[in-house]
Amino acid sequence: MTDQPFAVALLSGGLDSMVSAAMAREAGYRLLALSVDYNQRHQIELAAAARVAQALGAERHVTLSLDLSAFGGSALTADIAVPKDGVAPGIPITYVPARNTIFLSLSLGWAEAAGARDLFIGVNALDYSGYPDCRPEFIAGFEHLAALATKAGVEGEGFKIHAPLQHMTKADIVREGTRLGLDLGISWSCYDPQGDLHCGLCDSCRLRSKGFEEAGVPDPTRYATTAA
Repeated sequence: MTDQPFAVALLSGGLDSMVSAAMAREAGYRLLALSVDYNQRHQIELAAAARVAQALGAERHVTLSLDLSAFGGSALTADIAVPKDGVAPGIPITYVPARNTIFLSLSLGWAEAAGARDLFIGVNALDYSGYPDCRPEFIAGFEHLAALATKAGVEGEGFKIHAPLQHMTKADIVREGTRLGLDLGISWSCYDPQGDLHCGLCDSCRLRSKGFEEAGVPDPTRYATTAA
């Protein structure tokens, strides 16, 4: 066990990050799980992240506090309504400015400190909300940045940013999680929780529900409302 390398896995508590981290574990990495409490509207996802980290056997799970509501600019960090009319073209108001850049930077710092050279992030660019920091170009760009910005990179030890879900549909991700034997019901996706229920109408709920339906896998999620 001890000769297996560490990987830092970003763990939001959502379906995608859960499956991505599980794929890291399957590939033989020892997991260092990182979650960020950015004062997001859906704080409930942090409890899901703790459940997922435990279920995956993460050797450490760190939750960093970084209050992005001080900047605002998103329905997830400011007093702005979360859209409920369906996934629309363009970049939605639920986009948090530079969020994945910030989160990967934190992951990179921990990875270098821990001697890890692999980072896992659960972004995908097919069934998603159109965020620019989920695209393959972004992942490739950050990997290049990591080599320039770190002592390890300058000394020739590059970092690998793994985005194993990059080209999967949400149905593919559900199928992969099922293949891995995960309890997908412990993850959390909703941007606008209704108590302990997923709202059922935000983009994230709609994509989650669609993924289970198209995968032909029973959806364990409890929704307050079912989208038409």
